[in-house]
Amino acid sequence: MTGASGALLDAWLGAVPAAVVGSVRSARSVLVVSHENPDADTLGAALALRVIAESGGGRATLVCADAPPPLYAFLPGIDAFVTDPEAGREYDLAILVDCGSLDRVGPVRDRHAALFERLPTVVIDHHASNGAAGPADWVDPQAAATCELVTLLATVLGVSLGSADGALATALMAGIVMDTATFAHPNATPRTLAVSAALVAAGAPLAEISRRLYRSKPDVQLRLFGRVLDRLQTTAGGLVIHSTLLASDIAETGALSAHSEGIIDLLSQSENAEVAILFKEAGPAATRISVRTKPGGVDAIALTSLFGGGGHPRAAGASIPASVGEARALVLPAAERLAAAVAR
Repeated sequence: MTGASGALLDAWLGAVPAAVVGSVRSARSVLVVSHENPDADTLGAALALRVIAESGGGRATLVCADAPPPLYAFLPGIDAFVTDPEAGREYDLAILVDCGSLDRVGPVRDRHAALFERLPTVVIDHHASNGAAGPADWVDPQAAATCELVTLLATVLGVSLGSADGALATALMAGIVMDTATFAHPNATPRTLAVSAALVAAGAPLAEISRRLYRSKPDVQLRLFGRVLDRLQTTAGGLVIHSTLLASDIAETGALSAHSEGIIDLLSQSENAEVAILFKEAGPAATRISVRTKPGGVDAIALTSLFGGGGHPRAAGASIPASVGEARALVLPAAERLAAAVAR
């Protein structure tokens, strides 16, 4: 516990597993791995762990299979991410952050299979579908974000949340803001708010982070949103709302793939729909689905797990080896069946 901001968290520090604390504390050369198609939570957690490692006299390499989207350019240190571990570097620990499964690491895991097999690994995650059960794995579905857990870890390790001229607090706050939609989602708990209060006390610019992540979009992204919203459809008497993002939409609007972030949250604002689905074309025979559901209704994991996916009860996703049209034919009947079973 460190200072006034740390004191806000005293009631929650017992949740941090001793094995995770010991592994991180003793590591001198850490490989921190984010999931592919990264968001603020996986990036913020990784950036924070680099500060934590350096505070203890160690070093950390931040690896992500995909470059961080421009949306996150405001995060201090974001340029540190690389696509592969450093050649010739001797690592003594790998930390996987916000990866609901090992597959979410992406192709970097296949390129360095021997390294991942050899290294002791810590998993820090909040996805209910994560089955990691290693001696130093920490999976807590009650956490709103992985950054919530890393904040507690930093505090137990005695690392000031104001470290690196506020970079630590900023990175952690960004992950929580993204995964709670600035505390609008039902996953924000008293612990989430206590952690956030501690980060703000340590200097995290909450209002600015919220503005950048949720209230500031380039024009090309707005055009992309317009295309997807123009395709909006409902089924099952309005209980399921869905739309499609085609690869041609990205090219023709001049947008980036990362600009699709946030579309599913717009669909989920439907007043009547129990299930919102975005079908995103990922190739001639590959479709990524993002699913959102209303509290007290359909379990999004129950739907996406039918297609090899996972996530959270209210927000989940899956990759389907089928064209967009084929994916719709597979997913919509299952979504309709689950939505029709909801009793309000």
